Parts: sequence; structure tokens; C-alpha cells
Amino acid sequence: MIVTAVVCPHPPLLLRELCGLEDTVPELRAACHEAVGGLVTQELDAVVVVGGGATTEAWDPSLPIGVRRFGTTAAPEPVGLPQSLGVGRRLLDEGGWTGPVEMHTVARDAGPSEATALADRVAGVPGRVGLLVLADGSARRGLRAPGHLDERAFAFDDETARALGEGDAQALTEVDAELAGELLAGGRAALAVLGEVALAQRSFPRAELLHREDPHGVSYVVAVWEDLSEDRGGA
Repeated sequence: MIVTAVVCPHPPLLLRELCGLEDTVPELRAACHEAVGGLVTQELDAVVVVGGGATTEAWDPSLPIGVRRFGTTAAPEPVGLPQSLGVGRRLLDEGGWTGPVEMHTVARDAGPSEATALADRVAGVPGRVGLLVLADGSARRGLRAPGHLDERAFAFDDETARALGEGDAQALTEVDAELAGELLAGGRAALAVLGEVALAQRSFPRAELLHREDPHGVSYVVAVWEDLSEDRGGA
């Protein structure tokens, strides 16, 4: 059963080797370390990592992170974790987690049934389990953003931040997938899995929004959901 969950973004710059001499995202990095550090210091039997990807599939957590595939001109490594899971793996390593890890990508365009199926699998992992969700917001928050400027991105990201800050699981499962795609919000499906997990466990999590920023026009949010194991559905 999932007892606590953390949401972090997965920009390549969280891989410190890609920042050069100066850390370009120090506040974001600190917030991610705070959130993941709190996760791994709990008495957990395992950690499950879920991030967006091209397909929905399980991954071998022993695969290399493959930093050179995410932002350098060096010859890429032939195999490795996808970016979202690679950043998640690094955050767990930096947090000192040495226990069992299960890793999954969920297709960025996954529909409700696909997200629900993965959520059921995640929620069914035995023992006290932590969930690390890697999810970026929209990438159209400025003229220099990857997808240029789309004014709809601001309300979209505000609603995502509200849902994460208030523990609104239902809202995470009801995000407009077509709009998310147009706004290049690659974390939509991964957040839907988090929402489905909380609903499956009938949880009303104690939620906290730790950090929010949008460097280079991309929305990044760090949040923590605790007490997911408490069944308060009848409260």
C-alpha cells in the first residue's frame, strides 16, 4: 500500500553534470531533495517510481541513468532509463535510498483505463510503500518556452498546483488530456496515476506544495502527499 507520495519534475538540469560550473536550478533542486529526503527516511519496504514516457511499461531499476543522452553532444550510451525515471533514480540515490525500487513509465497520452490499471498495480505493491511521481507541467509559459507562449498554460498549471497543494485526487484524474497535449504538459498521465492511487485507497491525503517555478517557460512543481494509507472515505 502506498503510504506517502512525492511529486517532482524531471528536467535534465536536475542531473548536476549538465549544469556546468554553476547550478542553474538551486531552489528546485533543494525542494526536490527536501521532498525525496522526507520520503526515504520513513519506514518503507519499497519505493515505486512513476514517470511519463513514450509507452506504459515496467523498467529495470538497475539500468544506467545515461546522463549523456539528456543534453550533451557526447556519444550517447546505448541503453538506459528514460529521462523521467533517470531523474527519479538520481533523486533516490542522492536521498540515500538503498531499498527495493520498482519503476514504471506511463504513456504521456494514456487514457483513463491505462492510468487506472497502472495505479492498481502500484497500490497493490505489498508493505509500506512510497511513491515518487516525476511530472512536468506545461511547456508554453513564455515566448522562449519550448512550445512558445500559450495563455491557457497559466490557468492549466494553476489548477494542477491547486490540486497537488490540496490533495485533490479526483481533479488529477479529470485533466483534459487533449489540452494537456497541446500545452506540452508531459506529466499529465503520471499525475493521473497518483490521483487514481489515492482514490483506490480511499485516501484524503495531507498535502503540501513545497515549491513552484517556471524557468525557461516550463512549469515545475514539488509536492508531498502523506497519510495515503489512512482510509477516511467514510469520514
